[in-house]
Amino acid sequence: MGSALELILVVLDWLSILIPPINMKLPLWLSAPQAMQLLDVRPQTLYASVSRGRIRARPDPADSRRSMYHRDDVERLAGRSHGRRSNRAVAGEVIRWGDPVMPSAISTVADGRLWYRGQDACALASSASLEAVAGLLWQCAPPKFAAAVPANQHRTTPLRNAMWILAERAATDPPAHGRPLAEVQSEAADVIGSLADAMLGPGPTVDMLLHERLAAAWQRPEAADLLRRALVLMAEHELNASTFSARITASTGASMAACVLSGLATLAGPLHGGAVAVVLALVNDAMVRGAEAALDEWLVQGRSSLMAGFGHRLYPAGDARCAALLACFPLPPAMADLRAAAERLFGEPPNVDFAMAALSSTLSLPQDALLTLFTLSRSVGWVAHALEQQASKVRIRPRARYTGPPVGSGAAPANRQSDR
Repeated sequence: MGSALELILVVLDWLSILIPPINMKLPLWLSAPQAMQLLDVRPQTLYASVSRGRIRARPDPADSRRSMYHRDDVERLAGRSHGRRSNRAVAGEVIRWGDPVMPSAISTVADGRLWYRGQDACALASSASLEAVAGLLWQCAPPKFAAAVPANQHRTTPLRNAMWILAERAATDPPAHGRPLAEVQSEAADVIGSLADAMLGPGPTVDMLLHERLAAAWQRPEAADLLRRALVLMAEHELNASTFSARITASTGASMAACVLSGLATLAGPLHGGAVAVVLALVNDAMVRGAEAALDEWLVQGRSSLMAGFGHRLYPAGDARCAALLACFPLPPAMADLRAAAERLFGEPPNVDFAMAALSSTLSLPQDALLTLFTLSRSVGWVAHALEQQASKVRIRPRARYTGPPVGSGAAPANRQSDR
């Protein structure tokens, strides 16, 4: 019996050496030699990947003259086969995340900043309204977001109301294809007005700007300027998932309501517009268990590469939108602790989702407020891209890389009634 117990203890000893503990933290950031070894490349290739946004980099805390490289990005690139990639491999990577896939004059991220038609979005946020930004992005006079016909109020959640009114309009509004630009721009402003009515209730006056309507609807009159800044910063962000959906719809000549509905349907996903809700849940967890304990739980679950609220591939040095918004109000203590712990553990600065969650916490906004704010703000960007796509007269139609059974290898399915 004794020898059997000794054997078990020896085996357990070896397993403790061979298998790392479940909560063991692999370093999230690699040195240049470590990154080059994993990639099997020269320094120039590593630096080129960083400059093209494929690998996130940050200064080494121990030596600011050196850089460190994000493990997830390095391992993703290292997983490719070496040598020249085929066109289909390049296209496959681009559709996931990577190089630009279509021309656009609307916005871009360059030099760590977000630019709206060549103007710094953070600078615009210091004084511009969302309506003024819409005029800039749509290339017209600043529109008024007041619906000609009030939205039907089904009085459920703001998201359901928004989906309902957009679906109704998409089923009845005429296609945008072939119509005068000014007419379509006017209709787009009316669609956003309908969206605001659906999510906030009928507006008290058509002369109110959207940030004033938000402040009134949420009974936060003192927060109007903060809400204005947030609306401007979130209005547009190049070819994100919801914007690409809106462009695909626009490429078919569909109505503005249909384009905005496509964008909203995509935004509603938990990995896009729902990310702020995840940050708020993380904050609540941190308030109960402490910031480091809450973050450790994310690591144990293998979610470090998807750390909601921290890091952004387009902003290796930190999300400029986040910095611009956080500069306008003090962080609540729980969020300040979470920020410090996350930066210490992961070396990732907060992103705009964190800033929006902090804004909601500071102002004690209603539960659905952030999704409402994000929807109304980003609808301006969706319209800008829809207008640009329809003006190009190009239909978006990528090809699939087939991975199914060999063509012609199997018999026709049984009970097949039609080839339709």
